[in-house]
Amino acid sequence: MRNVLLLITVILTSGCSVTEKPNIIWITVEDQSAYFFPFYGNKDVSLPNLEELSKESLIFENMYATYPVCAPARSSIITGMYPQSIGTHNMRAMHYDNYLENDRNLGERTKWDSSLSIPRYSSTIAESIKTFPMILRQNGYFTYNDAKGDYNFIINDSTWSEYQTKNDITKDKSPLFAVYNFHGTHEGSIWQEDKSELMVNPSELTVPEIFPDDSVVRHSMAVNYTNLIKMDERVGKLINKLKKEDLYDDSFIFFYSDHGGPFPRHKRAIYETGTKVPFLVKFPDGKNEKVNKKQLLSFVDLAPTVLSIARVKSPSEYQGFAFLGKNKSKIEREFLYTSSDRFDNVPDRIRAVRDSKFKYIRNYNQENSHALNVLYRKQMLLMRHLTSLHLTGQLDEKSDNWFKSPRLMEELYDLENDPFELNNLSLDPNYTDIKKKLSLNLDEFLLKIDDLGRIPEEELIKLISSED
Repeated sequence: MRNVLLLITVILTSGCSVTEKPNIIWITVEDQSAYFFPFYGNKDVSLPNLEELSKESLIFENMYATYPVCAPARSSIITGMYPQSIGTHNMRAMHYDNYLENDRNLGERTKWDSSLSIPRYSSTIAESIKTFPMILRQNGYFTYNDAKGDYNFIINDSTWSEYQTKNDITKDKSPLFAVYNFHGTHEGSIWQEDKSELMVNPSELTVPEIFPDDSVVRHSMAVNYTNLIKMDERVGKLINKLKKEDLYDDSFIFFYSDHGGPFPRHKRAIYETGTKVPFLVKFPDGKNEKVNKKQLLSFVDLAPTVLSIARVKSPSEYQGFAFLGKNKSKIEREFLYTSSDRFDNVPDRIRAVRDSKFKYIRNYNQENSHALNVLYRKQMLLMRHLTSLHLTGQLDEKSDNWFKSPRLMEELYDLENDPFELNNLSLDPNYTDIKKKLSLNLDEFLLKIDDLGRIPEEELIKLISSED
């Protein structure tokens, strides 16, 4: 009995027990929507390793990327801030992967994009924010990123203990925060793997109603599911490695995608297909926390949540809230916000807000169609195929709406009854009050965060960037 009391005393007085500083491991994939995954009800593909992980995890039903494209979305993940409030909202402003060498190359920083006549730039607002891995390091964590440093601004050198080293991370690094990124599900793999052997039967797949049901669509979907199966095999190897290093059982393990799927009307789309992502969390030793799995969550919540799990206070400027851990918020959000600005060479400012049932979308560039002329995406057979069907009048109205120009300034969707957002209710007088409520709420949000998307990018660069 005396020994038990002594042990309890040691635990209570210890400044840094394992429980207080748990290992946290992220498994991330690229360009995948939530509805592609078996643990959200998909019957078209089997992903045994992720399915096994999901059985031990909390599966959150409503996690959203702030932006439906990678670099702005990642900027919100690492800073806990909305990209349009810190100047990281345009894709691409900065691609800078060598920051650990402190090689702030002036030539890279001022490289001009000839199609836009603007320089590459890094926001000094974003650079001034303490990233959550930096804060973890200051609190005794070893922080590791195996591959991806694409955050749309220059990250401080003290963010990662190791970056892109491919070293084995073992138990002796605890407490540990580690990110493992799997690139094989990226949009580019849809055309890069187009001729590879398929691991699912295209004729047996379910085609979402946003697409025509034809052989090109089915083949493209089969390519993506094949990429997912290959990714799942690699995830299985990582999980086995974590178990071998005794890092699996006592770690928090997050799994998510950086934004929605690799197809047209997914990536770069403000719709659910572009912003709603898979998200699950495995707790140490299978001891789940009581939490509402249906609550509306955003990428801005990831930074404060990780710090909460690590029992570290978040910076006051963070705009998200913790949904797990010691500092978990007692209040769940009523409204969730997603946005778009420039995609590569195409400006397209859109703001959206949703509640538990409805989504309101505001299109600032009405002259655009949603099917933006993004050159990178044109490498995809599916994009060229849909464009051809549109130009020859062979798409049905539901599929063709994505191509229409000019588009309405406002869109309103009943997400419960129209999950693919095909029936725009914005002109229906029966929904005037709902539209007005969400529109006013969006106005308040944009004012609150000081939305920089209102400023032309040429002017924005002068305000938020600096040269060495």
